[in-house]
Amino acid sequence: MFFTRKYNVFVAIAACWLSSLSLLNAQVPETQTRYIRVGTLQSRYTAYGAERAWNNSYYEGMMWPADYQYQDNAVIERMWIGTANFTDSKAQHWDDYCVSLVQANAGLSLFPMVHKQTAKVDLPTVYVDGNDISAPYRGDIDEIDPTIIPDRIVTNVVNTSMGVTMTRRILAFSQQYHDNYFIKEYTFKNTGFVDGTTTKVLNATVKGFRFGFGVRYSVSREGSFKIADGQDWGKHTWVTRRGEDYASHVNDKLTEASPIPQWLRAGFAYAGQSAVNTFDNIGGPDRTATGRFCAPQFAGIVTLHVDKSAKDKSDDPAQPNTLGWHAGDTYPSLGDMTIGTAPNHVLMYSMLSGVAYPSSDKGNKSERMDEVYMAKYPDPYTVHGDGGGTNVWINYGPFDLAPGDSVVIVMAEGVAGLDRNVCWQLGARWKKAYDNTSDKGPFTLPNGSTTTDKDVYKDTWIMTGKDSIMMTFSRAKRNYDLGYLIPQSPLPPPLFNVTSGGDRISLTWDPSPSKSNPGFGGYKVFRGTGKPDTSFTEIASVGPTTTSFDDVTAQRGFAYYYYVSAFFDGTTNTSGGPNPAGQLLSSRFYTKTNQPAYLQRQAGTSLSAIRIVPNPYNIASPGMQYPGEPDKIMFLNIPGHCTIKIYTENGDLINTISHENGSGDQAWNSITTSRQVVVSGVYIVHFTVTQDFTDPVTGQLKYAKGDTSYQKLIIIR
Repeated sequence: MFFTRKYNVFVAIAACWLSSLSLLNAQVPETQTRYIRVGTLQSRYTAYGAERAWNNSYYEGMMWPADYQYQDNAVIERMWIGTANFTDSKAQHWDDYCVSLVQANAGLSLFPMVHKQTAKVDLPTVYVDGNDISAPYRGDIDEIDPTIIPDRIVTNVVNTSMGVTMTRRILAFSQQYHDNYFIKEYTFKNTGFVDGTTTKVLNATVKGFRFGFGVRYSVSREGSFKIADGQDWGKHTWVTRRGEDYASHVNDKLTEASPIPQWLRAGFAYAGQSAVNTFDNIGGPDRTATGRFCAPQFAGIVTLHVDKSAKDKSDDPAQPNTLGWHAGDTYPSLGDMTIGTAPNHVLMYSMLSGVAYPSSDKGNKSERMDEVYMAKYPDPYTVHGDGGGTNVWINYGPFDLAPGDSVVIVMAEGVAGLDRNVCWQLGARWKKAYDNTSDKGPFTLPNGSTTTDKDVYKDTWIMTGKDSIMMTFSRAKRNYDLGYLIPQSPLPPPLFNVTSGGDRISLTWDPSPSKSNPGFGGYKVFRGTGKPDTSFTEIASVGPTTTSFDDVTAQRGFAYYYYVSAFFDGTTNTSGGPNPAGQLLSSRFYTKTNQPAYLQRQAGTSLSAIRIVPNPYNIASPGMQYPGEPDKIMFLNIPGHCTIKIYTENGDLINTISHENGSGDQAWNSITTSRQVVVSGVYIVHFTVTQDFTDPVTGQLKYAKGDTSYQKLIIIR
């Protein structure tokens, strides 16, 4: 059962059935995107079936770790399908025919039919001081289906002029050990549909069907700031591969205790050296500031399953037929899909078969590029001379697809590398030696040995990311092999509310829908200081029936950010097979705040201490106003709970403010209840206490509910 959030369940079933019929007979805009934002890896997906990360400002997508700014790793995913001996819907014959999945071909050779995101649970509502900060992200989700196992599924259906329909499903998991990869299921079916309808036009076998792509990573956007010279589009990206002996390991059992498998069918990329830099830029060290490593990411793709044929659905260990590297912007253009471009289709089909275009110096179908060339050419750009950088190059096929037949290919795409805090720690030690050339350490390497070379130290630690990405791929493979039945995290609280106060910052939340599940342990509260993209520290762990927490350790003048995670106590995660045993938490990205809360001024202890600032307010005196807030007037030292009424000198009530957050401050933006800016004049501000206040130390009653006070305010405009 699934349902959109707009309708009840019974209406939704009918609505979804009708909408599914209409979707099959109507295109969706090729520019339509859906964002997945539930784990440490976050990205966007576009309706035409492949991704170009450029958003007219920067390369966006494959963000890891998504807790921080500028962690984008995507550049472009160039994707093609091809067939041999093909006759199209206009009766034109092609020796080879290919379709490029690019936005420009929408409406010509590819036709997006379905593009939607399904969620297991609705997006929680998160408030910070009354502001709904979750509102901008509600458009991510099209429908809710509580029966799905992944947290998110993006479904994308694209018809092509080849008569082959591609269905792409991107599965995202928020469980903490499986949230840095997406599983991507591709189904290619010979439907005979050649346009934006479900009218069957072609009825012949698609022969020698091939599917392939080149994916380029910047690894990463932030790192490119430190490396420069075109690394923002992957100019200096190394590519390597694993799994040459996959066939001899297909029956090996993977567990968390197993050595990190090098036999999985994987290709991945990382940032290399730029020849224009006079320093060792591996890892993108921030050499002008803290030294933190800004490019620790390793990004790539692992093949999880390939049908042997349309009739044999077992995994083919001989696939993919190509797994290597290729120059980034070097490929045959298919033109406008007219018969005059046939030679380029032949070249593209050849490239889909594993032949580097235009020659072998631009790629290799089965090579570990970094291991072959790095010793002689530290800059990968020197190897192929393509200013666009280096792609991970993967192809599958050939397959014969009779009418109605289909093949399924499953892969996972992930990003991994050194932990952010480790990048801080190791980078600071590297920077100390960078600034002091006489500093020879010793520097401790990952295996416990030492070196006197700061760059060997840095680079060796960065290269542990190769093991990290292979561990990520191992977990993805285990997840797939289990039919996605990995241990589940609890569902997040559906509502999280953060309220700034005078003596505390108050956090409340609604119970997790998983509160009655076996092993439900309660909630953990985490806090970050200063900015939202920072490290968060656990500040509380409470039982399953507690749904509030007061942060009384906050200090004035600091911005605080929070999230709350429900957790299972570990009794439902004991095997150590798909991931480490122990507690499982709901994803922080469900409730994480991106607007600050503050410990505000203590409530005033006397009605006579109330102040209005500035008073008088004079629009011609900007130096007496709050910077950047020209209409702001503050009521200071006020009761923590009171009603503030503002009257004209003639006694007309122009605004009423309910102040109930316990602080001693309240702002007014000089407008009336009818949203009019007040004019010059004398105003009466009347304060009525709505809750008794006693001195927290002496217990003495300072003022009581119902007590009143007033002050005059002069405004000059």
